[in-house]
Amino acid sequence: MRNGNRGRYTLEFKQEAVRLVESGQSIAETARSLGVVEQTLSNWVQAHRQGRLQEVSGKAGVTAEQMEISRLRAELARVKMERDILGKATAYFAKGQK
Repeated sequence: MRNGNRGRYTLEFKQEAVRLVESGQSIAETARSLGVVEQTLSNWVQAHRQGRLQEVSGKAGVTAEQMEISRLRAELARVKMERDILGKATAYFAKGQK
């Protein structure tokens, strides 16, 4: 259950998240990698398509540095997964060479 604190995100963060979805990533994957709720990201994508995507007024949200850290963490997780798959494939094919 949520503690009632709503996340506040900068317009740049929202636009970057929408750009990731529009570049081919699924909403679920993008939301997971950025640490936002899927429905929230879906709402941002819909608002962007309708030309209504805007920043939440009030307290400052996620900074550009935090957004970059989130993006880099997602990329690192993807690269680690690819590395692990390649390592397993190498071991599998090495067995067949004996």
